[in-house]
Amino acid sequence: MKLSVCLHQFFDRYLTSLKGVSINTIKAYRDTFTHFLPFAAKYYSIKVDSLMLHHLSTDVIIDFLEHLEVNHHNSPQTRNFRLTTLKSFAKMLQLLHPEYKQIAQMITNLPKKNALKPLVGYLNHDEAVKIFNAVDLNKNEGFRDYTILNLLYDSGARASEISNIKISDFDVEKRNLAILGKGNRYRIMKIFPRTLSLIKKYIEKYRINPLPFHKNILFINQRRQGFTRHGIYRLCKKYQSLVLDSKRVSELNPVHSFRHGCAVNMLLQGKDVTEIKNRLGHANVETTMTYLKMDIVHKKEIQKEFVEFTKSVLSDDSQISELIDWENKEATLAWLDSL
Repeated sequence: MKLSVCLHQFFDRYLTSLKGVSINTIKAYRDTFTHFLPFAAKYYSIKVDSLMLHHLSTDVIIDFLEHLEVNHHNSPQTRNFRLTTLKSFAKMLQLLHPEYKQIAQMITNLPKKNALKPLVGYLNHDEAVKIFNAVDLNKNEGFRDYTILNLLYDSGARASEISNIKISDFDVEKRNLAILGKGNRYRIMKIFPRTLSLIKKYIEKYRINPLPFHKNILFINQRRQGFTRHGIYRLCKKYQSLVLDSKRVSELNPVHSFRHGCAVNMLLQGKDVTEIKNRLGHANVETTMTYLKMDIVHKKEIQKEFVEFTKSVLSDDSQISELIDWENKEATLAWLDSL
């Protein structure tokens, strides 16, 4: 059987209809085969369309994984994810094509490579405030960026989750935000009064008119389209680079450092593991337990400052006040020009 036939079944039927995975998972799995198919075709000196199921040998898969590490400088974690994709494909073979059970079993038996777990890099209160203050609110996109950064640190959401937030996910009255996370699972969270006021003001005054297919997306980029997770990544990297030294920036994942900072703040405020798990959208509590093993340098006294910061309203923020003054000035000049 042709490999291409099974791939259509994998993406069009198995992942969507049977498993119901998210669009982000489908894209990630797609990227694996985008790399694997040309490699396998070159390995056997044939065209991609000529690849058959029997070409899925142990040798070609192992060589592919080594190729990713050596030639593409992929980390062991990325290598393991590519293998996970192939194993998911093998599970489909076992289910829909039991006659290829031997090939499927061979793939599922391939071991993952051991890898050192990276250190959990997180932004502390002082660093977060410096990053917020680095935003130039006099620029058109400044208020949007300011709102995104505050929401990241408040919610602990992933980049893909922030980019997928719709206006309808935001309940002003109840101060609730619905986040669509991994596995197409929604979680509802209360957000800080400060973040609430920022989002309201952004929607009312600073959200640019989006293109028709993006009209319900909360955060809109300069192309009038919804932000992508890569756009969120670049935004965070930009402002971190402005206020943190290069060594510190290299230690942090631009977006996940906000997520980890949110978890550490909750831990220092005495929140239990289940509450942290639910806010971050972890599938199991073992992932959340990582934060309990961290050597927290900043004590609870420092957290009091951040709690007060998050409860403040916009009128207490000097930078926001400066922006309002700037807007009033522009309005006055426009009025004078009309006389």
